[in-house]
Amino acid sequence: MTTKRALISVSDKAGIVKFAQELKKLGWDIISTGGTKVALDNAGVSTIAIDDVTGFPEMMDGRVKTLHPKIHGGLLARRDLDSHLQAAVDNQIELIDLVVVNLYPFKETILRPDVTYDLAVENIDIGGPSMLRSAAKNHASVTVVVDPADYTMVLEQLAEKGETSYETRQHLAAKVFRHTAAYDALIAEYFTGQVGENKPEKLTITYDLKQSMRYGENPQQNADFYQNALPTEYSIATAKQLNGKELSFNNIRDADAAIRIIRDFKDRPTVVALKHMNPCGIGQADDIETAWDYAYEADPVSIFGGIVVLNREVDAATAEKMHPIFLEIIIAPSYSAEALAILTNKKKNLRILELPFDAQDASEVEAEYTGVVGGLLVQNQDVIKESPADWQVVTERQPSDQEAVALEFAWKAIKYVKSNGIIITNDKMTLGVGPGQTNRVASVRIAIEQAKDRLEGAVLASDAFFPFADNIEEIAQAGIKAIIQPGGSVRDQDSIDAANKYGIAMIFTGVRHFRH
Repeated sequence: MTTKRALISVSDKAGIVKFAQELKKLGWDIISTGGTKVALDNAGVSTIAIDDVTGFPEMMDGRVKTLHPKIHGGLLARRDLDSHLQAAVDNQIELIDLVVVNLYPFKETILRPDVTYDLAVENIDIGGPSMLRSAAKNHASVTVVVDPADYTMVLEQLAEKGETSYETRQHLAAKVFRHTAAYDALIAEYFTGQVGENKPEKLTITYDLKQSMRYGENPQQNADFYQNALPTEYSIATAKQLNGKELSFNNIRDADAAIRIIRDFKDRPTVVALKHMNPCGIGQADDIETAWDYAYEADPVSIFGGIVVLNREVDAATAEKMHPIFLEIIIAPSYSAEALAILTNKKKNLRILELPFDAQDASEVEAEYTGVVGGLLVQNQDVIKESPADWQVVTERQPSDQEAVALEFAWKAIKYVKSNGIIITNDKMTLGVGPGQTNRVASVRIAIEQAKDRLEGAVLASDAFFPFADNIEEIAQAGIKAIIQPGGSVRDQDSIDAANKYGIAMIFTGVRHFRH
């Protein structure tokens, strides 16, 4: 019986020596190359050099070594076609039955802080993907392994039956094509960025499975959590979980919204409480404990079962106040040892996440992808830098100094309220949130109802312009004396006239913040 041959050439050498040793025990010959051959030879595993197979030396710093008919002919020859087998004999090509290859570390290379363009280019594998694709195409006869996690399963089948099953080879081939597609997607993304192309004719993105989920938004929906192949440091995907159950689909969506909101409040200790993708309380102060007090007081009902994100270390005093309340998730840059002990006491299900808040700015450049039936929408994040110096007071009355601070706070807070979005705040906390109504005046009414009895010194922000002056009428009746909105309606003058009628100060920012 002809001795079966394996070709082994790996960058990730984890487990490869043991795998090769077991192959030798089963009577296989092993062809190898470069560093893999050195590693196997040093371990006492005899191998055949690639140039002994091809009759052609490695050249050009290893760029050309496996791209040869005696390699690819041995991989691609169909065992069920006599013409293929005869061609192999005529050209002195020996068949290769098993390929174990993983690729140059392109991803690891471009993640290096000292990476150069030339170094990235040199770490684009050519021969490896070619061998993988040849072997995977011919999976009817050839076993191809790209993942060290599959070594044990392959060895077990070879030991038991002398070959792998067709189903196994088919599954391994599918994994190979996913692997090479992801590898090429990273290369394409890197080069697209290098040449500054921001609207490529082909969108090539790749993600790695982070977590299989029990279900999605609802129990009848299947769901999984995938992480960007080039991980974003400030993200729920890379957060360090210190306590609690596995995150659910809805947990991840809500937590992501929460950490986006808190990015706009870097200057002062701030706490954001969030429920169903909308902020239900935002508080800012000179210390994190007081900021928590304000966020909680903003809406002590809605915060129940919500998510809280704090932009300073959680101390024991703040933890003591949070502990009695049922929260799904707490997110912060760090926790004192005392705070962590308090929060985890009899709270085994409370999800506690730690994030590097100093990486927030880098997270803002990541694109947003929204799936639609038959397609995908892509946009940059709404992270425009705004300055109050660019805003325009369009009314006769100017905001007071305290109102000016409150208006700036409200404008930051409105960005992540679902449209049509209205928020009422003072200079330190949110008071009323009117999210996601089909008309803006309904959102105004909801926010006012929630903020009633706390409207002294309150201001109001709207994520988009007021289409009619009836919004101003509602606001005036509530006693609110300052408004911030983008402006831009053909009826802006009606709103300005109404504001002047009731002595309300109104600012136009010129920037809309829809959030659907």
